[in-house]
Amino acid sequence: MDSLTRRQFLLATTAAALGHAAEPEPIIDIHQHTDYSGRTDEQLIAHQRKMGVTHTVLLPAGRFFGLEAMCGGNERVMEVSRRLPKEYSFFANEVPYLSDARAVLERTLKGGGIGIGEQKFMVDADSRAVAMLAEIAQEFGVPVLLHFQFGRYNTSYERFPRILEKFPKVNFIGHAQTFWANIDANAQQPVLYPKGPVKAGGLTDKYLADYPNFFADMSAGSGLNALLRDEEHARGFIARHQDKLMFGSDCNDSAGEGEKCSGAQMLAAIRRLSPSKPVERKLLFENAKRVLKMA
Repeated sequence: MDSLTRRQFLLATTAAALGHAAEPEPIIDIHQHTDYSGRTDEQLIAHQRKMGVTHTVLLPAGRFFGLEAMCGGNERVMEVSRRLPKEYSFFANEVPYLSDARAVLERTLKGGGIGIGEQKFMVDADSRAVAMLAEIAQEFGVPVLLHFQFGRYNTSYERFPRILEKFPKVNFIGHAQTFWANIDANAQQPVLYPKGPVKAGGLTDKYLADYPNFFADMSAGSGLNALLRDEEHARGFIARHQDKLMFGSDCNDSAGEGEKCSGAQMLAAIRRLSPSKPVERKLLFENAKRVLKMA
């Protein structure tokens, strides 16, 4: 009987160990969209699972705008998140200069939104419209995710510190071409996807270092390009900003793997370029959990 009990114990503990080993490491993707370039909900769900993402944040488009890829709005991201609440959360969004933008954002945040964005509209980075977003974010205790693109969206990036300083209690998350081009001190603002070696000390490098309330969304071709154009610089950049960087995919494919999927490529780059496993876990999970206040 003692021998049988011992065998049962060993079998049970072995099964438990195998079960624990089989559990995937959690990964939070802070940047995805519904209806992205016509992708269905089922294709989105399969895509995220194929990448190994365990929780996804859906970013809606504002009224009249499809984020240039016909993405779904507030109601659509709420629909998917309520269908799979363990796998999805959502932000609130609206064109910030519309008269009822505040009401729309407040209603969506009260409905469970955990942030504001992706803000991708034709305003200056230090405009009254952005300040209004910050006021709402401060009231609800949520972050604001901004798409910075020279000459088009959230322009005059060099003036953004005015907002960071005016709203020190609000966490802002930077994203897109101009944000990532400016890791380089030699950045030429009209060049959205620069190539070649990076000289540390660009505006983004400084903002992440100087402002505790500024963070980075690593998604899309712009984020991937920033790492791959100079991998030696990328290793140092990740090391010094390890508490500020968060994985995002923002890819519109249905593959979830391989060269067609920038999200899968970003995951591979983070794993290869992070100086240690603890730093990798910060980028893929811990930072997003903290900044987005996810349980």
